[in-house]
Amino acid sequence: MVGLLFPEVIDNKYRGQWWALVFFVPVLLLKLMMGFNVAGLNPVIAVRDILQDVDGIPLDTYSPAAVTDLIFFANAWGLSLLTICLVGVVALIRYRSMIPIAILLLTFEQVGRKAMSIAESGWGIGSDMSAGNTINWALSFALLLALVLSIVRRRAVDD
Repeated sequence: MVGLLFPEVIDNKYRGQWWALVFFVPVLLLKLMMGFNVAGLNPVIAVRDILQDVDGIPLDTYSPAAVTDLIFFANAWGLSLLTICLVGVVALIRYRSMIPIAILLLTFEQVGRKAMSIAESGWGIGSDMSAGNTINWALSFALLLALVLSIVRRRAVDD
């Protein structure tokens, strides 16, 4: 399993379970769009609207300086997310033996952020069922499942 996660040779052969890609590819595409939008690269979608409508953050209750800082931190996170997703895209297109490590990177970002949120404000089940919170729980589950499936070797692999 460790050999699949950290391959000795980075080539174009994916050796994990194909079911991992069923969970990983849609999540990767969704998070790629999220990173693009939250980084402020989409001229049609305002980051302020995403923070208020999707994440449920009442920006009107904060000072203008605090809102500016929140938007900056969201932009910075979006750019980081976009960068991680681009590693996943490169893995899918050219270096398929890197798919498990790409899944690990995205899982670490997703689950790590969710864990920090839980540590700060609780589980977010019941009281905070915003669209963003629900989506983050689903993405965390899908990525964890994809990670496990990606490090389980297929029976017949052309090595």
